[in-house]
Amino acid sequence: MKIIVFGTGGIGGYFGGRLAQAGEDVTFIARGPHLAALQQQGLQVQSIKGDFTLSPVQAADDPGQVKDPDVVLVCVKAWQVPEVARALLPVIGAHTLVVPLQNGVDAPEQLASVLDKPAGAVPHVAGGLCRISAQLAAPGLIRHVGIEPSIAFGALDGRADERIEALRLACQRAGLAVEVPADIYQAMWTKFTFIAAISGVGAVTRSPVGVFRQVPETRQMLINALDEIVAVGRARGVALPADTAGRTLSVIDNLPPGTLASMHRDVIDGRPSELEAQNGAVVRMGRELGIPTPTHAFIYHSLLPQEAKARGTLSF
Repeated sequence: MKIIVFGTGGIGGYFGGRLAQAGEDVTFIARGPHLAALQQQGLQVQSIKGDFTLSPVQAADDPGQVKDPDVVLVCVKAWQVPEVARALLPVIGAHTLVVPLQNGVDAPEQLASVLDKPAGAVPHVAGGLCRISAQLAAPGLIRHVGIEPSIAFGALDGRADERIEALRLACQRAGLAVEVPADIYQAMWTKFTFIAAISGVGAVTRSPVGVFRQVPETRQMLINALDEIVAVGRARGVALPADTAGRTLSVIDNLPPGTLASMHRDVIDGRPSELEAQNGAVVRMGRELGIPTPTHAFIYHSLLPQEAKARGTLSF
């Protein structure tokens, strides 16, 4: 299977690396020193599931070097998705499948608005998500530090699709835990409920999961954040079960106490973060639907100054 991994950070490096390790034809899209390291030394993955090194690997900064790929895994940060959509226009073939693996829920729509035209043609864009705690530790080096890695994807209209089945089998051959949910929107929003809550509460309190889940006041903030996301999702027509918030809280209570979400790490390090795609998205959708989201509004507004500083639009 010919696969483009667009974005070779923690997510793309790990899942793309496992697929390449299993013999799939994978090309990694990266930039700068990371690209140079991939081209010169290959890809090194340090993982709680076992370390491995791939050398050589196919790596480039231009996806146009790969003609008519079977699959594109979009593994960039959420704010980069519109740029990726434009870059993929001249690359995808008539039957290429594009699977976004962002933390938010906006990526499928953003990609489809560019790539799935004209209406009525075979759709390129699926829904997708993954679970892993991994990061780019150094050029050419991915470090997977926690969470049992898994990946899920499915057609946005819920129909069976042979391209999705082919990707599922490829992931299975690579030893990845893989699922094709009957309702990909429900699966994406379940993940979104988890990640937006721990990202926002962790970032605004500057504390790891083990701290903010046990302090009564911040635990209540966490519970409120979960409830607001579920309310917004259900108002959008997503079939989230009534116990989604409670089940997600149980998952959070069983995380290693030192867990930091990637958005939390970016905020602490002064880098641009996925604030807009996570807590900001909850506020935006809540406003559109008339659903109150005071907890996410507090988190979003509190973090906006630092986000602006990280993006160079505000100095202090």
